[in-house]
Formats: sequence, C-alpha cells, structure tokens
Amino acid sequence: MAVSVLVIGNGGREHTLAWKLAQSEHVSQVIVAPGNAGTANNGKISNSAVSVNDHTALAQFCKDQKIELVVVGPEAPLADGIVGNLTSAGVRCFGPTAKAAQLESSKKFAKEFMDRHGIPTAKWKAFSNPEEACSFIMSADFPALVIKASGLAAGKGVIVANNKEEACKAVQDIMQDKAFGTAGDTVVIEEVLEGEEVSCLCFTDGKTVAPMPPAQDHKRLLDGDHGPNTGGMGAYCPTPQVPKDLLLKIKNTILQRAVDGMKQEGVPYVGILYAGIMLTKDGPKVLEFNCRFGDPECQVILPLLKSDLYEVIQSVLDGQLSNSLPVWREDSAAVTVVMASKGYPANYTKGIEITGIPEAKALGLEVFQAGTTLKEDKTLVTNGGRVLTVTAIQKDLMSALQEANKGITVIKFEGAVYRKDIGYRAISFLKQSRGLTYKESGVDISAGNELVKKIKPLAKATSRPGSNVDLGGFAGLFDLKAAGFKDPLLASGTDGVGTKLKIAQQCNKHDTIGQDLVAMCVNDILAQGAEPLFFLDYFSCGKLDVSTAETVIAGIAKACEKAGCALLGGETAEMPGMYPPGEYDLAGFAVGAMERNQKLPQLNRITEGDVVIGIASSGVHSNGFSLIRKIVENSSFQFSSLAPDGCGNQTLGELLLKPTKIYSRTLLPVLRSGHVKAFAHITGGGLLENIPRVLPETLGVDLDARCWKIPRIFSWLQLEGCLSEEEMAKTFNCGIGAVMVVQKDLAEQVLKDIHQQEEEAWIIGNVVTCPTGCSRVKVNHLIQTMQINGSVSLMNESLKGCLSVQPKRVQVAVLISGTGTNLQALIDSTQEPTSCAQIAVVISNKAGVAGLEKAEKAGIPTKVINHKLYKSRSEFDSEIDSVLEEFSVDLVCLAGFMRILSGPFVQKWNGKILNIHPSLLPSFKGSNAHEQVLEAGVKITGCTVHFVAEQVDSGQIIVQEAVPVKRDDTVATLSERVKIAEHKAFPAALQLVASGTVKLGENGKICWSKEE
Repeated sequence: MAVSVLVIGNGGREHTLAWKLAQSEHVSQVIVAPGNAGTANNGKISNSAVSVNDHTALAQFCKDQKIELVVVGPEAPLADGIVGNLTSAGVRCFGPTAKAAQLESSKKFAKEFMDRHGIPTAKWKAFSNPEEACSFIMSADFPALVIKASGLAAGKGVIVANNKEEACKAVQDIMQDKAFGTAGDTVVIEEVLEGEEVSCLCFTDGKTVAPMPPAQDHKRLLDGDHGPNTGGMGAYCPTPQVPKDLLLKIKNTILQRAVDGMKQEGVPYVGILYAGIMLTKDGPKVLEFNCRFGDPECQVILPLLKSDLYEVIQSVLDGQLSNSLPVWREDSAAVTVVMASKGYPANYTKGIEITGIPEAKALGLEVFQAGTTLKEDKTLVTNGGRVLTVTAIQKDLMSALQEANKGITVIKFEGAVYRKDIGYRAISFLKQSRGLTYKESGVDISAGNELVKKIKPLAKATSRPGSNVDLGGFAGLFDLKAAGFKDPLLASGTDGVGTKLKIAQQCNKHDTIGQDLVAMCVNDILAQGAEPLFFLDYFSCGKLDVSTAETVIAGIAKACEKAGCALLGGETAEMPGMYPPGEYDLAGFAVGAMERNQKLPQLNRITEGDVVIGIASSGVHSNGFSLIRKIVENSSFQFSSLAPDGCGNQTLGELLLKPTKIYSRTLLPVLRSGHVKAFAHITGGGLLENIPRVLPETLGVDLDARCWKIPRIFSWLQLEGCLSEEEMAKTFNCGIGAVMVVQKDLAEQVLKDIHQQEEEAWIIGNVVTCPTGCSRVKVNHLIQTMQINGSVSLMNESLKGCLSVQPKRVQVAVLISGTGTNLQALIDSTQEPTSCAQIAVVISNKAGVAGLEKAEKAGIPTKVINHKLYKSRSEFDSEIDSVLEEFSVDLVCLAGFMRILSGPFVQKWNGKILNIHPSLLPSFKGSNAHEQVLEAGVKITGCTVHFVAEQVDSGQIIVQEAVPVKRDDTVATLSERVKIAEHKAFPAALQLVASGTVKLGENGKICWSKEE
C-alpha cells in the first residue's frame, strides 16, 4: 500500500528530497513543511503550514494525516530533538537524534569526538573567552587562521583568515559582536589545511556505512572562488579527485570510525552523515561533520541514485542497510548551479518575478526551488537569498556544466547572481597533461617502503635459534645446526586463508587473519612431525593501504612467535587492476624440520584397534568459508548481527573470524614422545578427507561424535544451511582441529600429556580395517550430537519443540545421602514448563539431611531408607526398588548417593540410572578425582554424566562439560568450579534421556533418536 511522507524544510535540498521520494511506487503523497513554490501542488508533492517547531502538534498532525515517515532536511530541527520527540510519539522519523546531531551542532564536541576515536582532523583548540582566543592565535605553533562558531550558523559560521590580525578580528566579530548569535559563544580555532575540499556523505543505520558518490561544493559567491562565503553556489558529483580506493579509505578511517565511535559511546548514529574533507598531502582530514544532506550537494547526489530512496531510508531505520545497499549511476555526472538574489549573502530584495523555469525543464534539466513563493495571482517570485538551483545530468562533467549553464540563460529574474565555472577544479584536474609516474600507474613505492619500516621490528621479534631476522636482503638464512638438529629432514608447506578474507575485509577486522595464515601452514608441516623453523608471507593488493597491511603482518608476526618460527621475509605486491579497492589476498610458506627418526606418519606401525584422539579446534578455523558466506547470505543474519544463541556476546563476523589454532608449541612435545603414530591437520576436506592422508590404504577410522564438544556455530551452520551429515564432515572440522593415532594402551597417557599442554582433547574413535571401495572415515551421531555438545546448557530447538508437546512427563527418583549436591539443579530443571521429566520422589539413606529439606520445600515426596537397618546390599536395594515401584518411577538419578548399588539392581534398571562423576571419564575414576587431577598436573578436567553400569564409573557417557584447572587450584577451589559445571550438565543429560533423544541400546551403546 502506498504511503504518505512528510519532508521538513523549505530549501532546494527539501525540494530534491520530495522529488526523489515522489518517484517511489511505495509513496502516494509527499507533504513538505513549510516548503516553497516548487513543492506547492506539484504532482504527488504539496505543502503544509503545520508548525515544525512544535513537535507535539507535529506528531499529532502526522497521526491525523496518516504520515508513515518523516524525513528531516535541515540541521536545526535535528539539533532540537525532532527525531527523538516524534519517535517517542510513535512517528517514524529519519535522521540522527539530538545527541548524535552534536557532531554538527557543537564544533567543540565534534573535535573532541574525533580526537577520542582517531579520526584525522586539523589541530584545534576551543575558547569561550575572546582575549584567550586571540592570544592563542598569536602564539600557536601552527597557522591558527580558521575561526568557527561552535554552534549552528546555517552553514556560514566559518571564517578563514589571511593572517593573524584578520583571525583576531574574526574572533571579535563572532564572540563580541555576535555575528552568528549565540552560536558564537564558543569558538573553535583550527589550523589551516591545504588541499582540495570535498564532501563525502553516507547513509548509515548505526552499524553499516554506505558511502554516496563524493561531491564538491563551491562556497564563494563569484567565479574563480572570489567574493564572500555563502551557503553554496553550486556543486558537482562525482569528484574525479577522489578515486575508489581513496573513497574506501575515507569510508574506513573517517565515516565508519565515526559511526562505530558513536555506537561505542552509547549514541547510535542513524541517518545521513556528511564529512567535509580536505585532501591534504598527509591524507584526508575532516574539516567538519554535518548530520544531514548538504545544500546544494543534495541536488547533485540524489539525481545519481538509481535505488528507491524510500526503500533505502526504510532499510536504514530497520537496521538492515547491509541487506539493501543503495545503487548509484556510475556512468553519469551531475552539476547544479545556484541562482541567488542580488545582494546575497548580505541584504537582498524579495518579490522579484521569476520566469523561464518551464523552458529550462524542456531542455531536460531539473530545477529545484529554494527561496521562492507564489503570489495570489500565482506569479512565481523570489523569497530568499538562494532562489533556485539548475541541475543537469550528463555522461561527463563538462557536458553537465554546459547543459546547466544553458538553463541559467533561460531562467530570468532581475539581479540574479550565479557562477558559470562550477566544477572548474575537476575539469582542470581531468585536463592536466602530466608525464606518467609509477605511482600514477597505481604502484606507490614510498608506501611500500613505509610498510617495510613499520614491520621490521615486528619480524625482528620473531628471531629464534638458527635465524636472526633482518628484513631487507634478497633472501633469509637459517642455520639448522644452530637450531639443534643432527640428522634433519626438511618439510615445507604452503597455504592461504581462502574467502575468510572476504569476511575480514567486510568487517574491517584484519588483526587475526595473520594467525589463520600461519596456522594453516605450520599445522600442515606438523603432520610430518616437523618443528616450524621459518615462515614467509605474500601480501597482494590492488592498492596498498599501509595501515591495513601493517595490521595483517603484525598478526602474522605475532602468530609466528606463537608457533615458534621466524618471520624470515615476505613479499608485498601492489598490482593495480588485479583486485577491487579494499581487497587483498594472502599466501604463506612454512619450512620446518624433524630428526629423521621422528618423521610422521609411521604407516608401518598403525594397526587396527589403535585409538584416535581428537584435539579441539577454536571454531571454524579457515575452511569452508565460501559455503559459510552463502549460508549467511541466504539467512536473516549479517556479519554485524549478534551471533546466534549460545555463541557468546559477539557479532557473527567476530565469531567466524576467531583465528585458527596453532598446535606446534603445545603438541610438538607430545609428537616427539614416540607414542604418536600419526597426526592429521583437519583442514580443507574436513574429517572425511584429511584423516585418510595419514593412514595405510587398508585402514580407516570409526569416530563417535558424542565423544567431543562441538561448538555451537557448527550446529547453526548445519541448521541454517540444511547441510547433510556428509556435507558437514567433508567441509568443516566440526570441533576437531587435529587428530592423533596412538596405541590403545598408551591412549590415556597421551591424553594426559595433551591436557598438560592446556589443549582440550578426547578419545573419539578407533582405527578399523577398511574394505576397498568403502568410506575410510565414518562419523557416527554427528548431526544428533551437534546440537548438544557445543554447550550442554543449550537444548536444541527441535528438542525444545519435543518437550513442549510431551503428553506425559517421565517420572524420576533422585537418590541422595546428604545435601544432594545436584538436587536443586535437577529440581529447577524439572519444574520448567518444557521439561520432559518430573521428580516423583527423593530417597535418602540418611535422615535429617539438607537434601530432604530441599525436596520438601519444592513439594516433592521424600523417603528415608536407612541402609544400616538392612543385613545386605541386596536387601537394601530391594527396599529402594519397592519405593520406585510405588511411585511408578521411570528413571533414577544419583545425586551424591554414597552407596554402591548391587549387581541385580543395576541390571534391572539398566539404562535407567544416571550418575555424575567429577572428572572427564574415563580419566580419574574413583572417589578422589580432584586429588588425582591436581597430582597429574593436567590443565583441563570437568564432569561426566553417564549411565550406571556394574563396574564403577564405567557406564556409557551421555554428556561432558570441561573445566580448566588453574595454576593455584586446591581440591576445594577446583571442586567448587566443577560443581557449577555439574549443575548444567546433569539437568541437560536428564532432559535428553527423558525426552527419548538418548537411550542405552541393546548392544550396551548409546543410541540417539533421529533429528526432528
């Protein structure tokens, strides 16, 4: 349904906004308040006399007229809080809030903000005392000749003095003579910047920045930039002085930083952000920020917008700008020329008749009116300083200027003032005949030299025995003997980061991608048993951005230190035309060595029955990103969106950019122990294709996904992309960054060794005989486990749905001997409306214990069965069995129950008794698990929920939760942290079993139901 839109303002900018909005098929009517003669009864466009200063009355007007959107043109209403007031009244309004609009309404605030967030700008200082201001002008160590009224002055509150005396006079005019009223109570004094001035605007929803084509305004009244300053006598767009790579730099270092900075300060900036920029020899610097379209820039920018302006505004207000980026006419240029009244910008006459506008339109020009009005007889007359603008859109600037000037000649009113040279700087720039330089072809040698200078100390810090890094030579040297090798073999590997780079570039986050590059290479040579010795990087781009390249290479250097290898050298290739602006590519090369007798894999030693140990990944690592990007593209998520539930308080982009783990320092000692027969890096090809690379051709592996923790992101990718089990296993690491093959009787020792290196690892499968033609890697229960192992505190959505429609809850008995350590957590879980389980009775073998009080407080029946009153375990168990029958119990949970159940009882309730143990079984069985953990010196422990078997702590595992062991842990402190994990794990396991998602099969193994 088409809607009504209200535009606030009365100038040429507002006429242009109304003109563009009226082109939308979604808009039936555009009302302009107060408007001008050009917006009076012009097709869909009409004026209203409603007060725009009384926001309460304006909100009521919008409701009465069924206005769906208000678009604010000028800065004053924004500074007065119109957006906040209308929004709180339920009226949708486009523009920044009053707090955000301080970027324009207070020059002092803007300059302080730019300093806080590292946005390049001129040196400055603010003053409220004119004498102090003049004293500063006379003594400043920079040319302090730009004097600005800090408040709003209708775009005219800036004076650029020719000398210090003129500057002091400007201070007096502004502060004492009140040339700009109260706007000049505070002045900002700035350094004069030299260069080309341009206007760079963008749409922003508070997160995403969508730049508009850059424009250039002409402030002086007369040709050749002579005469007094004005609000603007014309503009053109785009500016050839700002190529795409420079616009990208302005976006990243100015516009995006401003938007991110406002967000960080709790004041999201939504609307139009305008940066007046000086292109200095030191790079672009901000002259000022405006919080709306410029006038006359609006009159040349919007005619080049191909997209529907109404749709763009809606996507901004919905926070979905990244999904609906505006599209621009790239094959056109626009020029607008202002016609002003005689005497402007000082005193001028109103009421002068205007003719020739229909004739100008007949030439294919757009005429946007500003200071105009209609007399009672419908005669069009002047009513302001800047009367109208004539805009031409042509294939190039020269043609557009010629056409605009034709319009100026046919439109007539007495005393009209206008310029004929709008765009002359651009035309001069385009006509320059210069001898080409290498820099002009797109290769900046000085930038490359600057980069080398910056990264030299970073590379130097990676020096190690065998290599003293000193960049700049033709090649790097490495001394194997100095590194301690006697009979070495060399191993080399090369890799890249793939399209993970695309996400880093889109998120403008370049500090971790270097670790991905190093990890992909050194983990590969680790599979040969090699210690990484040195690394070389290759960084290629279309246009070298020194800051971005430095950030990337700093990440590479830091990762080399982490891997224990030297960053011996590299290549930075600037190749114009090969890459779009802002994009770069990476490649890495690692060389390592091992003693001849330590080479891996040891294929002749690998046999059926060997154990596979999986080492945890940090997440997705660096493979499968083309698929990931497609999944995100088809989803409702953006990389700037908050990550999916259960993935932490970070954006999806930050989650996906979590760097690949480097295993060399932590796992090399384990590989050199002699216990490891093979090591595989789970890289491109996932679990299915990488493990066979280190096995004899006749062998494969049988893996059980229930044995390791799968990060939640993989569950989200699988569900969002509807990926099959095979697609997941052959594309992603699914939580396993590397695997080791070890002899069965050494598996526990190797696992302990890995834990001591602070890596999380699990026994995840076995080596099996593989007939010819069969899949050499079988991953059991992958999809089913995926929704659980990422975090046991999260139940997957399909399970929640199952719980919500469960007609009958499973009846549970909880057996305790004291406080019932996990009893309260089980009570809380089963009292949730979605729970599949209900606690029917709590049984204790001791009277008067705290656990009984907890149960009674929750309204749960209790029974005390004193084991001392029975002659044998079987008699005691028989009595418990009777109570279980009495309460129609389906499942039993042991929560701190200190009695060993008899064999017949366990057999009868096989697959229906759950217990929790305070370690990661099968490690550290028995009653003193924490003491064993601390004595062994492992770095990771946790808890395990398992089915009870006749042999103590040996039943099938349902859920595990890991807990890090801290350096200063005691049994007491470790016990407390493990208990917290138990309070999550036990209820989750109970719900899995009660829902039927998990059960004990007839073969004594865990069985998982099929996914919904």
